[in-house]
Amino acid sequence: MVLSMEKWVGKVAIVSGASSGIGAAIVDQLLEHGLIVVGAARRSELVEERAKKLSNKKGKLHAIKADFTKEEDILRVFEWTSKNLGPVHILINNAGTTRNSTLTEGKTDDWKAVLDLNVLGLCTATREAVKIMKTNNINGHIIHLNSILGHTICMGHMINVYGAAKFAVTALTETLRQELNSLNLKIKITSVSPGLVESEMTTLKKDQPPERKALFETMPILKAEDIADGVVYALSTPEHVQVHELTIKPVGESF
Repeated sequence: MVLSMEKWVGKVAIVSGASSGIGAAIVDQLLEHGLIVVGAARRSELVEERAKKLSNKKGKLHAIKADFTKEEDILRVFEWTSKNLGPVHILINNAGTTRNSTLTEGKTDDWKAVLDLNVLGLCTATREAVKIMKTNNINGHIIHLNSILGHTICMGHMINVYGAAKFAVTALTETLRQELNSLNLKIKITSVSPGLVESEMTTLKKDQPPERKALFETMPILKAEDIADGVVYALSTPEHVQVHELTIKPVGESF
């Protein structure tokens, strides 16, 4: 199998949650390979700073402020992209969140925040991307940033509805694959499921409960760049190859 990113040079990619962590690392990789990238994030100023630092790269980064829990923001991202840069070829559904909560004592608003972004925001963005790809006859690629928690529940006392949200991403990946097949569309769909990754949702989270922080410090951990490498691998495959699920764990992870 010959891996190559050449087919994507000059094409448009949208990355949600692009301001830090895995999203920022994916942006870096896509720019290295010559893509035109729209980095969508609530903290768009961080994406703008990144665009200046990476202005010498083969590709080009555009920042746009957007909250992917709001449908109007998602629609605006796709409308702006189509009008100013052209139709989207790659969608990276990276935006996600978690809350320090429990199922037995948690707040409904916290649960809604997780489900609105991790599930409904992902669905809305995917719908808009497929519409554009279908209209423009584009054999594009949609990548969902999932989690090992979308396949197995561990640390259950910590994750409340987050695991359920990621299990939904696993189901949505397969549902979309079957739907695209029924429509005879050659759009690829990939779920990328990392183990523990250093990010603002894990070890870098400022309001981390002490017991969770202590637990994370005992565990092997991945870097955001490791996940970005996996995304590029999935994007690099030939037209007839689809990486449906890519699980990436640090060596020694116990679950």
